[in-house]
Amino acid sequence: MAIQWYPGHMTSARKKAAETMEYIDVVIEVLDARVPEASHNPLIEEMRLFRQRPNLKILNKADLADPAVTQAWLNHFNKQPGVKAVALSCKKPGDANKIPALCKALAPHRDSPIKPLRMMIMGIPNVGKSTLMNALLNRRIAKVGDEPAVTKSQQRFELNPLMSITDTPGMMWPKIKYESDGYMLAASHAIGRNAVIDEDVALFLGSVLLENYPTLLNARYKIDVSNMDNVDLLEAIAKRRGFRLKGNEVDIEKTAMTLLVDYRSGALGRVSLETPESRLTMMANAEQIANEVAETQADEDKADIE
Repeated sequence: MAIQWYPGHMTSARKKAAETMEYIDVVIEVLDARVPEASHNPLIEEMRLFRQRPNLKILNKADLADPAVTQAWLNHFNKQPGVKAVALSCKKPGDANKIPALCKALAPHRDSPIKPLRMMIMGIPNVGKSTLMNALLNRRIAKVGDEPAVTKSQQRFELNPLMSITDTPGMMWPKIKYESDGYMLAASHAIGRNAVIDEDVALFLGSVLLENYPTLLNARYKIDVSNMDNVDLLEAIAKRRGFRLKGNEVDIEKTAMTLLVDYRSGALGRVSLETPESRLTMMANAEQIANEVAETQADEDKADIE
């Protein structure tokens, strides 16, 4: 199942962001540290490269992600030209306070009231942009919610006489290229529930957790997950928690939400769903499948002609 989610207001948000980028100096891109590349919007990269703007990548929710994997992502991003990457939790004011200095280092020529540093926060929905804005300004100016697409319009604020910052709505791109990206974004709650089937997302998440974090599953649900597949996992959690429907059938829907909420809240432990290496493997596999499909289609077309 391919997951796509692109609310109507995001078209206007994209157009407005492209216009505003002409007048800013540094693009602050907020990513989910658990899925840094899946939560990267290629449209943001396209716009900032067109305007030749440096990029501060914030791997937010780092307190929920696997620290070793997060470090691998920081190393990966910091090799890219014009990019500085940092991992933090926007819920910690001390972490958010590091951001202005990091932006200033990317645009050192913007350092006076005449030439103030102009920053712009961008990212997909529900990665913590509004929480970051509130922390930077030390007051609640941006609405924060646990559902995607809370912020609907741009807002500009003065941090001090030398710095201003523009908050933007969460912005998706029209078509998610890789199926696994859709599942990772849905699991991390960056995609609205109306676009997904929770059980399918939980099955995907279960597969990743069984492969990479079986000990966390053992500890959280007090079950032995060895030799289990994703279906076995959901059924075992349901039985352990007593999630039953009439007729004693396991309540898979409730179990799926339990697994998703435990991952999203950090109750499972510190989990990352992708690494730089797994990303390369996934892309190579997807390309191979696409080539095989194209070859099969070409053979069928040739046969039809003959």
